[in-house]
Amino acid sequence: MARRTFNEKLHDSKDMPKIVTVEDEKSVKRYGGSQMLIAPPLEYNDIMSQIPDGKLITIKEIREFLAKKHGAEFTCPLTAGIFISLVARASCERETDRIPFWRTLKKEGELNPKYPGGIEYQKKKLEEEGFTFSTKGRKNIRYFVDNYDNFLYDLR
Repeated sequence: MARRTFNEKLHDSKDMPKIVTVEDEKSVKRYGGSQMLIAPPLEYNDIMSQIPDGKLITIKEIREFLAKKHGAEFTCPLTAGIFISLVARASCERETDRIPFWRTLKKEGELNPKYPGGIEYQKKKLEEEGFTFSTKGRKNIRYFVDNYDNFLYDLR
């Protein structure tokens, strides 16, 4: 059987969205509740495609927006990270209808090394839009968009 493309995976919602009850006390305390949303990949794609030139979004804002939209207390952080990377890869697979995935940052405005082209590509695309960066670390250097919170897109 041939491997599925990223776009095929993107459009496979299985039984999502679904809200599951988390019973692990540590997780309940960490995420502030027991009702966890698992949102389908296409919902991440829809949000990431909205972010205009000069604006940014973080995974945290996306997760908070989706949880509120579906009446959950929080959105699964693991599937959020996986599906955001999937959205970026699916976008790069297409000839048309590409989305500006590089405008979606990790927490605190950090660039995402899991995107196609890695940090170098994301940094180049954001520099073209006028963003500047700072770094943290000596060995595993991490890049952060300066004052990213001044450029956050309002998902309302």
